[in-house]
Amino acid sequence: MNNDKEKSCVFCKRDDEQVPLVQLSYMKKSYWICPQHIPILIHEPGKLSGMLPGAEDMQAG
Repeated sequence: MNNDKEKSCVFCKRDDEQVPLVQLSYMKKSYWICPQHIPILIHEPGKLSGMLPGAEDMQAG
């Protein structure tokens, strides 16, 4: 689980000093994603495979 010291986008790894971050809760853990990559989470979640547990099994919205 990410904590405040590890706040960074799950996709691009930029932190909150570089971009705004949105927190998401998934499988009882907290993750962060920047607004630029929210469309990937929604439309192409498979691209988050290896970055977000189970992403390869998520269906696009």
